[in-house]
Amino acid sequence: MSKYFIKLCLLLLWVPTMAQKDSLNIKNKDSVVYKQAYGIRLGIDLSRPATSFLDDNYTGLEIVGDYRLTQKMYLAAEIGNEKKTIEEDLYDFTASGSYIKLGIDYNTYANWYGENNAIFVGGRYAFGSFSQTLNNSQIFDTNRYWHPNDFATGSSAPMEYKSLSASWIEAVLGIKAELFANIFLGASVRLGALITNKDPDGFRNLFIPGFNRVTDSSIFGVGYNYSLTYFIPLYKKDKKPSKKKELTTE
Repeated sequence: MSKYFIKLCLLLLWVPTMAQKDSLNIKNKDSVVYKQAYGIRLGIDLSRPATSFLDDNYTGLEIVGDYRLTQKMYLAAEIGNEKKTIEEDLYDFTASGSYIKLGIDYNTYANWYGENNAIFVGGRYAFGSFSQTLNNSQIFDTNRYWHPNDFATGSSAPMEYKSLSASWIEAVLGIKAELFANIFLGASVRLGALITNKDPDGFRNLFIPGFNRVTDSSIFGVGYNYSLTYFIPLYKKDKKPSKKKELTTE
């Protein structure tokens, strides 16, 4: 009987010891701190050089970038220049100018540990400065007696309208995926709404660089981009993971 009593005592002593050891292991796990990189991501919009190569009536370039503010929040910006010629039935014109967009992106994607991908929503305030050149025009006339096959020529001398401007806001939805270390491929769609639009005298803005086509019936415009960016890490910050996600997500 005595040997069974001794074994029982040893078992009772062993169980609290193991429980205490497991508790220390859990505390050690909870105290693990992960380092996350913060810095600047810079690159270009790939769609504009591609369109410039394929379309003789278009040239454009856009520089994109963001700066990580918090775990989920990024300060974002785009700076670009576009020149586009559009041919209509009664006229053709060329719009040329630059724009800047500033705003924030919020990453809704919970990365696994070590990942830096993003599915983000965001917003931008944009401002553009540009010019419009009316290359030639024809006169719309319902009486086709004198010009049965075409409309009468209105002007063949280019007329340039300078110092034009517009501002708008954009809602942004996009993704960014890390292809290689610090190299990201991204895509986004944008819905813009005009706030201000300075039309020239005797003409109107039909295309705004950075915004896209403008119509009489709507203040909205749709855009997109495909970005290739490089992340420049500047410093790292500690992040203590939650108990449920310590082994899976950042």
